[in-house]
Amino acid sequence: MHPTSTPTLQAPQVSRVQDTPLSIAHGATPAAGDPAGVLSRFAEWTARSPEAPAVIDGAHTWTYREIGTAADAVADALRDRVRPGDLVGVCLDRSAALVVTAVALARLGAVYLPLGPQPGERRIGTVTQDLDMVCLIGDPAVLPPRFRTSGQGERNQAGQVDQVVLPLPVVGANAPAQAVAAFADGPGAGARRAPAEAFYAVLTSGSTGRPKAVAVAEAALGTLLDWYRAETGLVPGDRHSLLIGVAFDPHVLELWAGLTSGAALVPAPDEVRWDSEVLTDWWRDAAVSVSIGATPMIEPLLDRPWPSGLTLRHLIVGGDRLRRRPAADVTATVHNAYGPAEATVMATSYAMRGTDAAKTEDVESAPPIGGPVPGVTVVVTDDDGRPVPRGTEGELRLGGRCLALGYLDPELTARRFTTPPAGLALPPGVDRLYRTGDRVRMRADGLLEFLGRLDDQVKISGVRIEPAEVAAAFEQDPAVRSAVVVAPRTPDGRTRLVAYVRPAGGAAPTAEGLLTAVRAWLPEQAVPSAVRIVDAFPLDANGKVDRAELVRRTAEEGASPVPPGPPGPGASGPAAPSESEVLPDGATPGERLVLGTVRDLLARPETTLAENFTAAGGTSLIAARLLTAVQRESGVRLRAPELLRQPDLRAVAALVDARRAAADADPKPGRD
Repeated sequence: MHPTSTPTLQAPQVSRVQDTPLSIAHGATPAAGDPAGVLSRFAEWTARSPEAPAVIDGAHTWTYREIGTAADAVADALRDRVRPGDLVGVCLDRSAALVVTAVALARLGAVYLPLGPQPGERRIGTVTQDLDMVCLIGDPAVLPPRFRTSGQGERNQAGQVDQVVLPLPVVGANAPAQAVAAFADGPGAGARRAPAEAFYAVLTSGSTGRPKAVAVAEAALGTLLDWYRAETGLVPGDRHSLLIGVAFDPHVLELWAGLTSGAALVPAPDEVRWDSEVLTDWWRDAAVSVSIGATPMIEPLLDRPWPSGLTLRHLIVGGDRLRRRPAADVTATVHNAYGPAEATVMATSYAMRGTDAAKTEDVESAPPIGGPVPGVTVVVTDDDGRPVPRGTEGELRLGGRCLALGYLDPELTARRFTTPPAGLALPPGVDRLYRTGDRVRMRADGLLEFLGRLDDQVKISGVRIEPAEVAAAFEQDPAVRSAVVVAPRTPDGRTRLVAYVRPAGGAAPTAEGLLTAVRAWLPEQAVPSAVRIVDAFPLDANGKVDRAELVRRTAEEGASPVPPGPPGPGASGPAAPSESEVLPDGATPGERLVLGTVRDLLARPETTLAENFTAAGGTSLIAARLLTAVQRESGVRLRAPELLRQPDLRAVAALVDARRAAADADPKPGRD
């Protein structure tokens, strides 16, 4: 049996307003002193059980000893070029190679910056201009041009080796074909270094159009890991998923949770993240004990019968608002987690069990985001930073051991990490509060309810996105004079991005061309589902762009059963196709199903069968919903790779029709 515990809340603040406690709560006090070092805990398990599996990737297994030995070899290859405190960008996917790299950089004292296996070329170019990044690690085929050379080991005019071949594992579902550390000539003027105490850094969306880098100390991550291991009962013999997208900060928690507990990490094949049914099959086949998943991927699993035969014991869900609770058949404890990167992945958590369903609120109700984990203080404040009474809405501010060191931009750090108001009774050491920009309410029992954002920042598929950053990416194109991005909600509550673009004089960009270009700047979740070419933006009484009017127009388009007619005032370009043009007479059942579902999921009624799924705005999570809907309505189960290989939606529909015809022609025994 694996022990578990429930997050402990200390006594609430005694300060009261008219006999109502203030909205302040503290997590349990961690043990005195700094937590054990993250790297030292890995070293302890390597010494204690060197032959225990550390990474299991299909048929391939690496022991703790093998991971440690490989990390030493990588560290030795980099030692002359990478110094303690250097920022290193890692462009690898979930794999043993990624795990070895993280351990190697920790041993060097370098700062691990996970960027994902294929970061947009222009986006990564911008990051390497802003940050003093000593090198990038990844497959040379995906690195930006200034980090490539014509041959490995080639020397530049200064006699420096531009690329160093790294002895990383090259087998497994997501392994690179080869891996190098690629060094550029040097940072741009004003490029920022990481703070001396930084253990890792992650990028978050920036309102200026350039990503922000957040640096986190080892002690902050260690405090969270101490709670996480106790909460999940993670021990040797367990298997922890390596599932989250690498550039998303919960990846750091996944990776080190396994390595500091003696458990094995199990990298997920890429198709697992596209199809929730494939995900549950993978959990079963890989015997995963503990997993972290983004809310949009996990929530559909709670809407249908829970799969049998899973060894999954704990499921941590976060990154977006969870709208329902686990039903009685869910055998895993589900943790609704909340936390920005600026507060080290997770600041609050609420544990739910299927057996709670009969004695708590309706499973269809949204659960709270819970109470603070150990070492965290939460305060709900008014506009002036003063705590509000419980039951009153306000901005969530976080303090305690969880806080990041700050942004690599000191001015931004000073704006968002503020000094608590005078007279506020806080635990010793809580001398900063991070302004999350999130609107919450603290219940009488001290648990927090998430209500939304106070500003324009939104979450798409679990990733925080500034619409201004997306607009800035469009404006990099010389054919674009200006862009505005809005984030309307679909009727079922999902958020999507829609870009409104004014062309430059004499330019005639197309929506498809702009979407193709902008993918090089943005992560997948930030690519809008639709682009509207306009000759002017609507303005409000103050002469500013009327974003509410743009949202209204978008909602109006999405509510139309057929695409709207000729563009209204302020719009240009051809009219959207009519229903007969989009779906001609004689359309097959597969064409009607696929096109209708894609239109609904994208809230883009002008989508045609001739369009490619991803070019039309399809993402991994939309693909998962599409595959689920197709199976539900037709009985045909497509896999994500099959969907992505098709040139257009007509080919996807043809595949559905062919599979259904084959099933009808060759029914299984006993089928009516």
